[in-house]
Amino acid sequence: MKLSSDIAAVVTGGASGLGEATARALAAKGVKVAIFDMNEEKGEAVAKDIGGVFCKVNVTSDADVDAGFEKARAAHGQERVLVNCAGTGNAAKTAGRDKATGETKHFPLDAFNMIIQINLVGTFRCIAKSAKGMLSLEPMEDGERGAIVNTASVAAEDGQMGQAAYSASKGGVVGMTLPIARDLSGEAIRVNTILPGIFNTPLMNAAPPQVKEALAQSVPFPKRLGNATEYASLALEMIQNSYFNGEDVRLDGSIRMAPR
Repeated sequence: MKLSSDIAAVVTGGASGLGEATARALAAKGVKVAIFDMNEEKGEAVAKDIGGVFCKVNVTSDADVDAGFEKARAAHGQERVLVNCAGTGNAAKTAGRDKATGETKHFPLDAFNMIIQINLVGTFRCIAKSAKGMLSLEPMEDGERGAIVNTASVAAEDGQMGQAAYSASKGGVVGMTLPIARDLSGEAIRVNTILPGIFNTPLMNAAPPQVKEALAQSVPFPKRLGNATEYASLALEMIQNSYFNGEDVRLDGSIRMAPR
């Protein structure tokens, strides 16, 4: 797909981190970008900076997602590009003992379900609603109607202790990529997923410097955290390269996560 000012895109989680870098990279190609995010202040600032539009959206809400697409399409027209970066995580062992009291406990099921609803169901919700809209578009010169990029994680394949919910949600994103790509292939819509490793995002910036350095040294090469612009570069390649379809690609400096 050739990116230009004729193309509209939606980036979920576009107010910061991987999503912000991707929104900026798309805008630099002339694409009209709509940002879906919960953080109104940051989202509005990024949208203003790139000449886009901000839509306050909780991806777990049908009503929010519908309203977001309605606002984005009113401003820019039907999107041909969707990049799903909205997501979060938590950590708790499946079952264990409280070190102080010896009391046994398990992963709170509401906390487990919350991660699944945001990372997995939220991603699918945006895909399904965006793809439905893409069906109304005429194919471009290269025959394509649209391209979708999702964000999983290396935790989908080598999750650490306490990551049962996070790994399950990201593993679900990986698992649904090929079936969705097959579902949409007859309509000329491509679907791919990126599995980032340890990236230098606002969440990671909250960690102490020594923790960040230890994580950087755990990467085989290069021995540093990934940059959000590197994620954006791969996302754009997946969008622009018409033979890229149904793939799940690790972007991780060849790291394989240890159990803890």
